Amino acid sequence: MRAGHTVRVVMTPEATRLIAPATFEALTGNPVTVDVFDEPVRGQIAHIRLAQESDLVLIAPATAHTLARLALGLADDMLTTLALATRAPILIAPAMNPAMWTHPATQAHVQTLQARGVEFIDPTYGIMACGDEGWGKIADTPVIVQAVQNRLNRSETLNGVRILITAGPTYEPIDPVRFVGNRSSGKMGYAVAHAARERGAQVVLVSGPSALHPPAGVQVIKVQTAQQMYEAVSEQFDACDVFIATAAVADYRPECMLPYKRKRRASKWTLKLVPNPDILGTMAQRRTHQLLVGFAAETDKVLENAQYKLRTKDLDLLALNDVLEPGSGFEVDTNRLTLLYADGRVQPLPQMSKLECARHLMDAIESLLQRSEGSSES
Repeated sequence: MRAGHTVRVVMTPEATRLIAPATFEALTGNPVTVDVFDEPVRGQIAHIRLAQESDLVLIAPATAHTLARLALGLADDMLTTLALATRAPILIAPAMNPAMWTHPATQAHVQTLQARGVEFIDPTYGIMACGDEGWGKIADTPVIVQAVQNRLNRSETLNGVRILITAGPTYEPIDPVRFVGNRSSGKMGYAVAHAARERGAQVVLVSGPSALHPPAGVQVIKVQTAQQMYEAVSEQFDACDVFIATAAVADYRPECMLPYKRKRRASKWTLKLVPNPDILGTMAQRRTHQLLVGFAAETDKVLENAQYKLRTKDLDLLALNDVLEPGSGFEVDTNRLTLLYADGRVQPLPQMSKLECARHLMDAIESLLQRSEGSSES
């Protein structure tokens, strides 16, 4: 309200047991709706009116139960009915016990909602009312307010820009059962695709094996091996304006795949590996107008190795992360990136959710695109 917005509050019946609706009515100057049959304005169906008039719906705090109902598309109270009826952006700030937040069911519901375009303001680490400590505490109020402002102020600044993204691992088969692979989950690449799509870009996501739901509105090409990823990227590359190589591509593959499962034996088994195609390096040699963005997951001499990759592959931008740092790298929901630019700039970012990392990356890409357009016009 201090930022000039009109705020209307919808509460679940359970929420009214914690704080009286009259409090929000006094603060906002607008009636609070709780029951789906409430009609503050006679003759107007409240949940439809609110759904159509809202520029954004913020659900804060959101319990595990509410996330489940939203994911299932239930409309059993005023809040879920409004959420189902609105076409406005939805922001959710979860708050719950750490065991509930990390439960596979809750995370599956989060992924389902994200696939529909719902955005999350991730919970923080802290001590809960029950005394437990962990991830699940609602984000601080300034963080929530800033997220609302950012979403309301966001425009489709990449409308018409074609972005090609790789994500996830590649699996290089040894026999019909075994493969050479890595620990990548695809979370960072899928987050980059989400961040690009929410700004209006046309996004093609070439994904290695991943259990993640693809972001809404993104064209997905599923692959297994590095060779398949190379072929898919080669086919799409000429038509793209930006290529973001987020995937953790296996550098080597077995020289030959056995047609049957190798049985256990007492003797040693020597596996001969051969190099896989260098997807990013090859595309760098082919590029005409494309902006090239790489990722470097390093474990030692991280900055030195990343700068070498940036230089030798002739990239415009490289996102570096130390996978040995807690909360940064594979199989986690957070990351800490350092952005390296071709002109020598180094921009370290704090640890944050992978989606927020992706949004910062898109900010950098937008800036480079604008600079490129300006230089071509001059």
